Order: sequence, then C-alpha cells, then structure tokens
Amino acid sequence: KKIKCLTVIDERSAAFFALGIAQQTGSPVALVCTSGSAPLNYAPAIAEAYYQKIPLLVLTGDRPPEWIDQEDGQTIRQPSMFFNYIKASFTLPTDQSHPDDLWFTERVASEAVNIAMRSSNRGPVHINFPMREPLYGDTGLNDKEIKNIQLVAAQNKLSPESEKDLIKEWNKAKKRMIICGMGQPDKKVKILLKELAKDSSTIIMSETTSNMADEQFVCNIDGYFERLTDTDKKELAPELLVTFGGPVTTKKFKAYLRKQKPLYHWRLSPDGSHTDTYQSLTRILPVEAQELFSLLAKAKQSAKQGYAGRVRKIANEALTDLIKYSKQIPFSDLKVFTHIWKYLPDDSIVHLGNSTPIRYANLMDRVAGKETSYFGNRGVSGIDGTMSTAAGAAYASGKITTLIVGDLAFMYDLNALWNSNLPGNLRIIVINNGGGGIFRIIDSRTTPLLEKYFEATHFMKLEPFVKAFGIPYNSAYDEESLKDGLNGLYKRNEISDSKPMVLEVFTPRMDNTEALLGYFKFLKR
Repeated sequence: KKIKCLTVIDERSAAFFALGIAQQTGSPVALVCTSGSAPLNYAPAIAEAYYQKIPLLVLTGDRPPEWIDQEDGQTIRQPSMFFNYIKASFTLPTDQSHPDDLWFTERVASEAVNIAMRSSNRGPVHINFPMREPLYGDTGLNDKEIKNIQLVAAQNKLSPESEKDLIKEWNKAKKRMIICGMGQPDKKVKILLKELAKDSSTIIMSETTSNMADEQFVCNIDGYFERLTDTDKKELAPELLVTFGGPVTTKKFKAYLRKQKPLYHWRLSPDGSHTDTYQSLTRILPVEAQELFSLLAKAKQSAKQGYAGRVRKIANEALTDLIKYSKQIPFSDLKVFTHIWKYLPDDSIVHLGNSTPIRYANLMDRVAGKETSYFGNRGVSGIDGTMSTAAGAAYASGKITTLIVGDLAFMYDLNALWNSNLPGNLRIIVINNGGGGIFRIIDSRTTPLLEKYFEATHFMKLEPFVKAFGIPYNSAYDEESLKDGLNGLYKRNEISDSKPMVLEVFTPRMDNTEALLGYFKFLKR
C-alpha cells in the first residue's frame, strides 16, 4: 500500500521519467513492463542511470523459458539483456511452488534493492519475471511476512599513514586545482571547498551540473579557458589536480589538461574505479569527498602565491566580457541564454539538454545566492529522454523545474508530453534553430556533408505538436517577445494544479555560430 503506481504509456519515456524521480529523491524507482521489445525501450535510460549512478529497479515480465526462440508471440532472450549497463541481473523461478523458490525470491528482492542503493556505487538492477498463463486475474495478497535483509552501511577511511602522505603532497604543490564533476547538491562539501578556496594556491573549478557554485569558484570554465593566452596556459596549469563527481562537459579544457599534465592527479573514487579522464592519474582515493576535503581543510595554508587570484581574475573578465558582448550582437542562441539566466527563479531546478544548451550554460554566471540546481543527462550524453527526465524531476521535487532543450531533442522525446502525470511546475524552453546547432560549433562545420547528414536541418514549428497534447504554448522571435515569453513562463511560481508550459524560441541557424565564435574572439582581443 505504500507503493505509488504511475502509468506512462511510452516505455522509453517512462524509463526517463523514473530516472528524473530517482535523481531528485535518491530512492529507487521501479520500472514495470511486459516482455519482448517493451523492455528494450528502457535501455537508453538504464545506460544513463548506470553512468549517473542513479538507482532504478527494472522489473520485466517474461515468457516461460521453454517458449523462448520457439516463434511464439512476444518472446526474446531477456535474462541479463542489459548486462553491460546494470549493477546486477536476476531471473526469478517460473513457479513459486517449492519453499526454496520463495526463499530465493525473498533473497533476490533484498539483494536487488541493496545493490541499487549501495552508497558508493548506486545504479540500475534488473529482475526478470518469467510467467505462465493464465496471466490475468487477482491472485490475492500473500499475508506472509516478507523478510528484509539489510545491508549495513559502512564507509572506507583513510589510514593515518595515507593522511600524512596526502597532506605532504598537498603542501608541496604550489598550484592546486580541484575540478567538481557532475553531482547532486551537497552543502557540507561546498562549505569545505569554500574553506579550501581561501588558500591562494588552490582554485576550485565548478561545472554547471556539479551544483557547487560560489563566488570564489570558477563557474564558467569554457569562458575562462577561451580567454587564456598561450603563456597563461603554461603558467596556470596545475601541479596537483584533484577530481571528483561525474563527467565534465568542457571538451577543450579536458584536452588542455591532457596536454599540460599535472605532476599529481588524485581521483576521488569511493567505489575504487580507475577513472583517468586527464591521462595523469597518480592516486585513487576510495573515500567520499567530505572526508578528503575535511582533511585538506586542516592542512596548513601555503605561502601567498597568487595562483587562485590570477585564475579568478581571468574568469571574472570572461563574465564581464560576456555582458558587454551580448549587448552588441543580434538575436541568437547566445543572446537568448543570457536573457534566460536572468529569469530563472530562486531555489528552482534547471535541466539542460544535449548538446548546445549545456555548453551555453557553462559560459554563464551562476549566482550562488539563487541556490538553483542544475542537471542533465550527461552520463551517456545522448539525445534521448531529456524532456521525460525533467518531467520526472519536476514531479518528484515539487519545485519550479525548467528544461532548456534544442528542437531536435524536443522532437525526439515528444511522447514525454503524452504523460498524464505531467506536473504544473514544469517549464520547457525550446531553442528552435532549425537543426542540430552543435555541429556548426564543433569541427564538423567545415564538411560539405554538414546540413544533410549531421545537422539534420528542418523548417518545422513545434506549436501544433504541443497544442495537440493540450499544453499551453508561447513563442519568441526577438528580444522583446523573449522577455514577454519568459515573464509569462514564470509569472506564477507557485505550485498549482495547472499544466506545464512551453516557450519556443526561434533563432537564426546561420548566425548562431558566428555569435558564439565571435565571443571567443572577443575574449582574446
């Protein structure tokens, strides 16, 4: 009776909706579907959950084993079908007639939840349910008390010898950089990072989806990097690099650190994984961030080196230049994002689509006082399910949740609007620039195959699709209509029984690239 059941017709959308709920609650969400191709539609969201370490319980109905590969309806090979992207997979007995079958099923139920919720390594778990006919009818409730096997929580600790070695290496380095990857908001870790940022030899680099914004941190890594001179790149390369959290988006900065390798690279990996993004790994620290940063906060501060101050100065100049530059450019994606950033409500949630929305977001200033949380499907970085995930997050959080998404990603997940559980606190801003704008920014913009095979250009307006689902719609074509649209989007921040809202913003496909690349040139003037 404590389980809340929701029906979402499209399996792919349902899986991402569940992902958004689990992302916000931190609790496992169960996906239930029939056999055959139905569970295959879960695969994109399961892969995303695996790399974001989000707990999902994937419960798939199945046909009896004797009928698999016998050309009978809705039969495929389902056991371990997600084996590359799950923490564990189980298949239950077809019949529950023997006491050992019941014992096995009880044990699997506990084990599946415990694995999905393992503190250092959460993720999706699959349970396959083969069933014989008759499939329909009420079997009645089992009054038997179900045994729950509890997994006792435990954490890895640094040994006293390891603590001494780390502090010695930390104090030895004069240029220290901590990169915050994708993660949930964590006030305790943020407080510790603010303490570390007081040291002039330590700089904190914060990705948008790391949820670690502060005035003392560099929160616009891409803008900072584009402003660096060749001399800066050599002189400001870190001697000691500390990384934690999930993936980072900024491609050029990753390439830069792979070239300008630090002497030491510590990777915080509570599960012990050897993630060597920057090809310079020297230490795996199998502990939580709070433990390491508590230790480092107690270490003596270095002599005044001015390293952090110099890095922050360049980053702040990039933000100042963004304001200046955005005032002199025509209506474009970049200008739209600078406006959106002014309207985002305090204490709200923002979901960023792939691929250009999250990259534009990484150029923006994130005011720490707003306490806005940022998320994106950057575990796999796919086009799938961005709208469904944001809808699930809005449903679970109850906060105003804004999805900023491109036209192709919106159309790719259109069935997200075909969901009777859509909450009124969801706001969707679609940047319609007539195709995959990312391909005009990256190196592929010079290929003659760009428009047909990469960019997928189109001339579609999304209004008919949105209205077909009965969702309130508005559009913007210039600065004035954009301001009106954003005002309308957020004029009622209270949570009500109303429907979500969609604002479609049309930008010039051919001008967007020039505006963005022009900003990078402006930074180097």
